Amino acid sequence: MNVKFILSGAVLGVGLLAGCGTDEPIYFASAAKMPAEMAEAAVMAKGLTKADEHQIDMVVFSYLLERHLGEGGNYTALFVQADDVVVAALMKKYPSHNPSIKQSFHIDLRSNQSPLDKDTGKPVMILGTDVSDPNVDGSVDVVGRWYAGGAVRGFYTFNLKKTGDDWTIASVK
Repeated sequence: MNVKFILSGAVLGVGLLAGCGTDEPIYFASAAKMPAEMAEAAVMAKGLTKADEHQIDMVVFSYLLERHLGEGGNYTALFVQADDVVVAALMKKYPSHNPSIKQSFHIDLRSNQSPLDKDTGKPVMILGTDVSDPNVDGSVDVVGRWYAGGAVRGFYTFNLKKTGDDWTIASVK
């Protein structure tokens, strides 16, 4: 009996240590899960300063917000997948946008379900960007995405160029 107890403890200890040594992230059942196509937005493009990336995000998100993506779907909020600085700037720039822009702690994400507003329990839309590394000519390609569930998603492809201190849209597809 003593040998079983010691052997069980040793196996459990080795198993726990092995789990701590892996490079794989640990996921908890209670953690919110972002849709796979929205999960990569936090990676910063090489060759761009943080200020440039913020300006690029502002240009692309402003374009998306002015297209009224959320009007026909009874969405109660828009969530922007970006730095807190960008989210705060968008909330200040569009204080009366309908649906309103909210901070991420208000979102309720569940596997295989449309994202919901924690305050109202109603559907929301998530906006995100994928900013590429600068091209040889100094322009930057960006994918501006929106997601409100499996059937409600889309994107625009942008090419932005820096003119003086500002980034401007050269083309949209």
